[in-house]
Amino acid sequence: MSIARRIFVVAATFLCGGITVAEAGGVPTVQLDPLVVTAALPLQDAALSATQGYVTAGQLAQRPIERTGELLEFVPGMIVTQHSGEGKANQYFLRGFNLDHGTDFATTVDGMPVNMRTHAHGQGYSDLNFVIPELIGSLDYRKGPYYADVGDFSAAGSADLHYVDQLPRPIAKYSVGQDGYNRMLVAGSPRVAGGTLLLGLDGTLYQGPYVLGANEKKLAGIARFNHGNETDGYTLALEGYRNQWTSTDQIPQRAIADGQISRYGNIDPTDGGRTHRISADFDWRGSTRGGHWQVQGYALAYRLHLFSDFTYYLRDPVDGDQFEQFDNRRVYGLNARRYWLLPLPIPVDLEIGSQFRYDDILPVGLYDTKARAQLKTVSQDKVRELSEGIYLSSTQKWSHVFRSVVGMRVDAYRFLVDANLPANSGTRTATISSPKASLIFGPWDKTGYFINFGYGFHSNDARGVTLTVDPNDGVTPQAGVTPLVKARGIDLGVVSAIVPHTKLTLTLWQLELGSELVYSGDDGTSQPSGASHRRGVEVSAYYTPRPWLALDADYAASRARLESPVGNRIPNAVENVFSLGLSVPETRGWSGGLRVRHLGPAPLIEDNSARSKTTTVVNAQAGYRILKGLTAGVEIINVFNSRDNDITYYYTSRLPGEPAAGVDDYHLHPVEPRMLRLSLTAEL
Repeated sequence: MSIARRIFVVAATFLCGGITVAEAGGVPTVQLDPLVVTAALPLQDAALSATQGYVTAGQLAQRPIERTGELLEFVPGMIVTQHSGEGKANQYFLRGFNLDHGTDFATTVDGMPVNMRTHAHGQGYSDLNFVIPELIGSLDYRKGPYYADVGDFSAAGSADLHYVDQLPRPIAKYSVGQDGYNRMLVAGSPRVAGGTLLLGLDGTLYQGPYVLGANEKKLAGIARFNHGNETDGYTLALEGYRNQWTSTDQIPQRAIADGQISRYGNIDPTDGGRTHRISADFDWRGSTRGGHWQVQGYALAYRLHLFSDFTYYLRDPVDGDQFEQFDNRRVYGLNARRYWLLPLPIPVDLEIGSQFRYDDILPVGLYDTKARAQLKTVSQDKVRELSEGIYLSSTQKWSHVFRSVVGMRVDAYRFLVDANLPANSGTRTATISSPKASLIFGPWDKTGYFINFGYGFHSNDARGVTLTVDPNDGVTPQAGVTPLVKARGIDLGVVSAIVPHTKLTLTLWQLELGSELVYSGDDGTSQPSGASHRRGVEVSAYYTPRPWLALDADYAASRARLESPVGNRIPNAVENVFSLGLSVPETRGWSGGLRVRHLGPAPLIEDNSARSKTTTVVNAQAGYRILKGLTAGVEIINVFNSRDNDITYYYTSRLPGEPAAGVDDYHLHPVEPRMLRLSLTAEL
């Protein structure tokens, strides 16, 4: 039976049955049924282990953010930055990973995957710029490969953003700020045909603080119809997004030092890009006698033209090293899951699910360019990538102070590559199994203890899987990469509410990857880097001394090592991160938030001879309800005008007049200078 046929058979089978949620010694067991999530659940009560949590819309609104992707900074220990133009996916750091643009962190929006596999710019590319932050109602996060319902890209963790079903009132919001920042949002959710229709349109114009204007023109919209409730009903959604921009990519430190450019200058003024995506999805859910089921399907059309130049005149001293990465794809998926409580002497919960995804990429390309004009085709491949994952997860309540969770996931992949170089064409299949287990003890004295163990994986770029020769010269032999890379992790954690009004968590973790092999979209070759080992500690505190005041703090330290003959450090594996926040929900018309983000140092090359410096940024916001239905707000990004760097790299590049072999140097992308943004929000 074909993979497609099996997924539809499984989906149809799931339409009978469900789940009954049991309590576990006073600890809420919402993980037994992801469909049943109470919107009012406070953050400090939501985590069912030291590495799992739930964030409400109110908490999301109280944190000042510069970019949409910074919503993921609600994941304790996660830092989100940018090394290029505003329309590009963010740079993510978590658990000793430079996650690049998303590899090893799985992100979904209402269950629809964001990560792009076999992407032109990097495996797992996760661009959240299409999301409208004000319409997000909640965020669920989980760290580590311990959850059977999450597959590819989840070794470090996962997050699911959920749109609201209904707004209290329609809103219109206008924001204006320094450096040519203008943003307009209109949204509402009228009652239609017995349900609610969420409509939102978000437009942004932004020039930025750089010598080269960003000229960002962004438009995002959503139409989402919801009928019924979280356990019985259906949701239909249509989303659209387009963006275009000019990039100021990372720049060489020596060019700043000798006065060729300023910190906000550029080398190639034609870098930038344009992108668009359109998606449609449905979510159908229902309950039977004592149970629940859910079926979800989605379709996505996506395109990206990205022009970058990181080495300037190293490869081509005449026309320069700019290149274009092009991605044009359709993505189709179908997920189904079923839940029920087994009639056994002890409460045993069971969840079974199936996830199908098909990427039709026509094509994914890499081209040498000059001022965005194509000079040479390096690679141009048609790729079809098919996957099916089947999982089972069961929770057992042995007593009021002891629970266990066991799970198993099996994923099958099929890679089909039709390359412009016939030698790099081919078909490969791969299968991987991922067992999981957790033990939950307590609570004793309002304190619970957790042990999580499990296997996960990330897929590698299909072009790297079938690669045999270097696409740059068509001759040099290349070894194909492992299709699916196994990860193994373990967490030991404590969650405590023993201190009044406080939630404290402590986690010790370790993660091993069988290989750091990735396909490099920047040069069209695979780069083997050996197995890796990471371990660390995470501490977080959430304190609510008053109903109108919440304080939170997170600290994470990690040690990342690589099995490599040239050194054992993993480039850009940040060694510690720290964040501190203060938020005030609306009280007597006032509201506000303050956020300190600290990104520690990291090795930049394997032998640790070059290292990045620390980065610390403070953002703040405040709001005041002028009249009923009218609120004024102010945001200050980078309050103390930090001159640190969003990210730093160390590699070889060449400027005009320099030796043909180039110069090894630090390359940086500076934190944007202090920026003031004002907003006015009307509830209609």
